[in-house]
Formats: sequence, C-alpha cells, structure tokens
Amino acid sequence: MTNHAPIIRLDHVSKHYGDAARRVTALDDVSVDIGAGEFTAVMGPSGSGKSTLMHVAAGLDQVSAGRITINGADITGLGDRELTELRRRRLGFVFQSFNLVPTLDVSENIRLPFLLGGHKPDRDETAWIDRLVEMLGLGNRLSHRPHELSGGQQQRVAIARALASRPAVVVADEPTGALDSRTGRDVLAILRGAVDDWGQSVVMVTHDPVAAANADRILFLADGRVVDDRPRTGAAEISATMLGMEAAA
Repeated sequence: MTNHAPIIRLDHVSKHYGDAARRVTALDDVSVDIGAGEFTAVMGPSGSGKSTLMHVAAGLDQVSAGRITINGADITGLGDRELTELRRRRLGFVFQSFNLVPTLDVSENIRLPFLLGGHKPDRDETAWIDRLVEMLGLGNRLSHRPHELSGGQQQRVAIARALASRPAVVVADEPTGALDSRTGRDVLAILRGAVDDWGQSVVMVTHDPVAAANADRILFLADGRVVDDRPRTGAAEISATMLGMEAAA
C-alpha cells in the first residue's frame, strides 16, 4: 500500500461486460488506493484488466459493483454530465494517439479544457500555461497545427493540455507507445517531473518495463485482479515479472 494519502480509491470494484449467459469479468473485486503526489504504473498481460482499471478510475466507464472516489468525491453514481464536469476539473488525460484537435493550433489545443469549460484562463492560469509551454519547448510551435508536428511534439502538446488546468490526477494510457525510444524517454521525464517538481499525481498504463521503471509504484494485474503491488523497481525485474505472468496466463 502507498504511504501517501489516496487521490483515487477503488473499493471492491468489479466490471462485467455482456449478459449473464456470456458475461466477461474485466475487474474482479478490486480494492486499491492510488497515492496523491505519486507516479503509479499499471501493468499486466493483454486482457488483464489494466485499461479497464484506468477507465473506471478516471470516470470514463461505469463500474458494475463497488465504489470509486477521486480526490474525496464519490463518482460511482454520477451521471454523464456530472462525470464530464468532474473529469474536466480534476483529471488530465494523455493518450497513445495524442487526441489533439486537428483544426486547432497548439495554443488552442493546450487551452482546450478551458474552452470546453466556457471560460478563458485567468492571469495565474495563463502564467502557468506559459511556464508549461516554455518547459516543454513548445514556444516556437504555438501557431502550428498537429499535422505540422512530430509525434514527440504532439505528445508534448497533449501533456501540456493535461497539465494546463492543474488537475488532481493525470491519467496516461500508453503515452510512449507511439514514440521512438529517445522521445519516449523525454516524455517519461516530463511525467516524472510533473510528480517531483509540480506535485501532480500520475497514473500510467503501460506494457513497457522501461517506462514502468520510472514510477514510484507498480500495480500488476492478472485476470482482473491486482496480483502484485511493488515500490519502484528496475526494468529487468519488471520484465521478469511480466514474462512470468504471461507464461502463467
């Protein structure tokens, strides 16, 4: 268990798909806390439930049973509009496919959470965005559209967008999966810095042991359950664990 206060708490969470005759259990009675101010990696073989865990923990999907709280707020029974508002205010998302709006330039993509919320960034928020742009090396790309950027630059824009509103949690789904190894290392360093330097909480789903080795904690899932919970561990040990889990699957 984490030593930090939980920013996300899953309490006896299950997620099923299909009807009773053909029910598939993606998560099976999972109880786990995600620590505030920590970098948590979630790993497991294909079909282990790691993406489902991320989706329900971030309010992107409803649970079949159990309870989830984010930053103290119970999200379990919220409707679509309330969940959308909660995600906008408390969560930032980074996806493998970047998910940038192709018709918006870099500056507009970064400010998208504010545009969707119906207000312009205030002076403090603008100063924070300007700082992010500088730290992520995007200052000379603000008027560019996504198709004019490299994959690494697009992922930096996605990270800036995720951090722009200072959410309680940044959720990253395979954020280095579409990147070359050098750019992937840069992205991981940025996420690591978001935790160490800016006090963010990062939850990252990944299949990459090198990426997971950047985390403070690694949760291993198999058959919809958390089967191992480790503090920061080297890539070789993570790889060996994954190979053992895949062999046993």
